[in-house]
This record gives sequence, C-alpha cells and structure tokens, in this order.
Amino acid sequence: MNDSRKLAIKNLKGSDEEMRVAWMLKNMSENKTFKYLLKDKKFKQKNALLEELQNRYKTYRNQWRGNAKFAIENNLIEDKFNKSEIKPLCLDIETASVCDLACPHCFRQFIATPDKIMTKKLAFKIIDQASKLNVPSMKFNWRGEPLLNPYLPEIIDYAKKKGVLETIINTNATKLNSVMAKKIINSGLDLMIYSFDGGTKKSYEKMRPGRFKKNNFDEIYQNILNFNNMKKELKSTFPRTKIQMVLTEDTFKEQNEYFNLFKNIVDDVSVKQYTERGGKISDIGEEYLRAACSSENIHNPKKSNFKNKFDPNSEVMKDSDGNLFVAKGRLPCEQPYQRMLVTYDGRVSMCCYDWGSMHPVGYVDELAIETGEKEYNKIKKKSDEKAKGFDLMKLELPKVFNEPVKEVKTIEQIWYGKDINFVRTKHSKNLLEDVPICKGCPFTETYDWQKIN
Repeated sequence: MNDSRKLAIKNLKGSDEEMRVAWMLKNMSENKTFKYLLKDKKFKQKNALLEELQNRYKTYRNQWRGNAKFAIENNLIEDKFNKSEIKPLCLDIETASVCDLACPHCFRQFIATPDKIMTKKLAFKIIDQASKLNVPSMKFNWRGEPLLNPYLPEIIDYAKKKGVLETIINTNATKLNSVMAKKIINSGLDLMIYSFDGGTKKSYEKMRPGRFKKNNFDEIYQNILNFNNMKKELKSTFPRTKIQMVLTEDTFKEQNEYFNLFKNIVDDVSVKQYTERGGKISDIGEEYLRAACSSENIHNPKKSNFKNKFDPNSEVMKDSDGNLFVAKGRLPCEQPYQRMLVTYDGRVSMCCYDWGSMHPVGYVDELAIETGEKEYNKIKKKSDEKAKGFDLMKLELPKVFNEPVKEVKTIEQIWYGKDINFVRTKHSKNLLEDVPICKGCPFTETYDWQKIN
C-alpha cells in the first residue's frame, strides 16, 4: 500500500500529528475521562491509570493510519477483516445538521442538507454502543454547526463519563458566546477546531456569509479571543484549540495574515486544500507547463511531450506552497478502516465526503428509516422557492448509491456488516472506482500525486 499520501491539512507551525499527540500525552492528567475514571479507582492507582490512558492514546493515533495499511497489505477482507477485530477509532455523531452560514465552497450550497438537530436520547444511545466497543475518539459534528444543539455540552460530558478518550468538534464560532464557552470548557471537550476562512475582514465575510443575518468578522474573531481568555480565567488546559482555513483563490495569498491573526490565541493554525483540487491537466496554462518542463530540464517547452504523459482529464492540485501536482492514479481510502459517521436521525455513513449520506451502510435508529428522504425534499423545496436562508443555495437532492436493509442495527453490527465490507474489499484490491460514490470523490488523500513544478 502506498504510504506517501499528500495530506489535505497542513499545519503552519510543524507536524500536526506530532504536536497533537505530544500535547495530549503531556496533559492527560487533566483529561476529564481520566478524572472520571479516577473516581472509580483507589488513589494509589493514579499513576497506573495515567500510563494506561497515555498508552491507549498512542495506540489509537498509531492505528489511525496503521489499521488501513495493515488490513490492505494483509488482504483482510470480509470474514478475515471481521476476525481481525479491527475496531472503529472514531465515531462522528452529527449533533446538528443545520448551519447558520452559507459558505460558497461548502457542500450545503449544492446538496440538500436537513436543518435538524440530534436528540440527546439518540446521542446517548450511540455513545453507549461506542463505549462497549471501546472507541477512543468521538467527533460531535459533520454537516452542521454543533453549537446550535443546546444539548451539546451534556452529550460531550456523557461521552467522557463513558470513557471516550478524545472528544472533538468543528465550529464556526458564531454561537460561542461567554455562556456557551463556559459550558464547552466544563464539558471536558478535548479538541475544538475553528473553521475560519480568510486572513482579512473582506475575504472572511465573502467566504463565510450568514444565512439569516450578516456574519461579522470582528464578532467571530472576538468570540475566539474571548474563549482563549476564559480558558485562562478558569485555569483550564482543555480544550486544545485549532483553527483551519480552506485555501481558495482569495485566501491562498493571505496565509501569513491568517497565521499572525491567530498564532497567539489558538494552539494550532493550519490550512486545508480546497476539495475540488484545482482542475484538470488539460487546464494547465503555458506558465505552469513551462515550470513543469523546467523541472525536467527541458529547455524547449514546445517540444516537450509533458502533457502526453498524463490523461487530459487527470486531476491537478496546488498545495499551500504553490506547488503543482498531477494525479497518477488512486489510492485506497483509509476512512472505512478508521471511522463511521451517524446523521442526526441515525443513518450511518462510511466517509465524511459522502455529504448527502448517499452511500449509507446501515441504520442505528428507526427515525432514519421512517424519515427517509422527507427532510431532504423539504430543504430542496425551500431552495427552489428562494425562501429566507435558502436564497444563496442552488440545491440538488442527494443521489442514492446504496440501500442497506431497512432494519435497526448496532454500531458494531454495521462496522462488520456486508455494506461497508464491500467497499473495503474494492479498495483493498485497488478497485475503488468500482464503487460509484468513490469514483468521483474529491478527497485529496485518495489520489496518488506527482509533483510537476
């Protein structure tokens, strides 16, 4: 298995993985899971418990990329995979599918997405099932803004009580007022990732317009600053904070401004490749062609057969340093070996890029079966009518690529079930394009990139 993937997210201070692991190990004694577990043990076992959780965390992070590599290299498919007892490392629970922004680069602007929140009852049910599997990590959002769910702090706290080692959210920080900030800190959240696109007020407000009212750069920046100050006031190490920006034509040139804005008020500043990657090889202009030829020591670009080396429809990507890459082929996706995602109503997906849950692999709650496509149709209708909050959207209904048996199953049954195992088998045999949803996937890490300038 090709191990040299071009990662979608780049940290602007160093290795994201190394910093994340080092930080968590250093501060494990402040982790709320450790504190809850300590109540059930004698004080003399404190050091042993701390070491146990540190080792568990290191194992989890090593397995994050290692499990997929091991399974594919050893041809662990179907029954062999199930017998290997490789377990999910993360569950993404969609506590809210609704969002209050209308970012032009977001899937929400093109694929109908319900404006709903998950009930506390369903969230607890999923956490209980994950706890039995000893799942080390949970992320409490997917397609929406998690702070719009008023039960979020309780849900996070419940996960910590059940032994989840690392809890995570992505947030746009629009609802991160002082009341919510205190609740989030006290919940025991481990990692909070801000989504904030733009190094200037102009680009931010262009990239992150509000759905129902104007979104203001200064207010959101102040929310992030205030959260940092509140952590200091409460003498709280957690949550670790990270901020990331999607690289677009507008934001690409603002990386230095972005870093300077946040380097002193968050723990980690990073940028993310735009998921559409940048175009096709046939789109490369004379400037890029000349640079590519120069890298091959070709002095006469007109005589170069560079373009002929690749399919004209090959994908092209520009990274955060301006380097150009062309896709030579595809790589097995790691996500089906790492995680599963559960929508607000209990539909289970295998990948965070399957925005409309178009290739579901099972159901953990009857609501998803009962609801079906009703909520998606409602959103599509509002978009067609240009209702307030939908006027910037041009929506299509999600396609249907897979239809699991309509029965409620547990997280464990779905993880080892035939629907997701079919996908793993295709990927392990390097036939991922036989899976329709995977064929057109924009995830940069599933492409084998060759640098051309």
